[in-house]
Amino acid sequence: MTLYLFALLIGVVAGLRAMTAPAAVAWGAHLGWLALAGLPLAWLGGTVALVAFTLLAALELFADQHPKTPSRKVPHQFGTRILTGAFSGAALMMPSGHWLRGAVIGAAGAVLGTLGGAEARARLAARFGKDLPAALIEDAVAVIAGLAIVAAAY
Repeated sequence: MTLYLFALLIGVVAGLRAMTAPAAVAWGAHLGWLALAGLPLAWLGGTVALVAFTLLAALELFADQHPKTPSRKVPHQFGTRILTGAFSGAALMMPSGHWLRGAVIGAAGAVLGTLGGAEARARLAARFGKDLPAALIEDAVAVIAGLAIVAAAY
């Protein structure tokens, strides 16, 4: 049951920052926290995947600070978050053999994270009177939570 919660939470992270969830999963696989050896997603633990997902996550964190970045709720942004949430949830649950359930739960978490994250950020930005502090807090929550979830999952 706990693994289902972690799949949901990694999906929430994808809803906050689309590429942070797969980057966290790649780090977990690379560091041996997530036992993917011999499984279809074993490549996530490799250097190429690790570097690629980490760079994509870093670029997303940087781009998010730009005022012209589109809303996470527009179709292509929302869809990407659902896909990365599903992918990350599947990877997290693959060692248990329940990757399909993980994909569905991760996608659901991404929907929650996308909508809840947008609302939370808007409220924080209103309290601060500007968006940057709210964005930086959301970035920190996504990165720390992503790594903590993957580390605690196994």
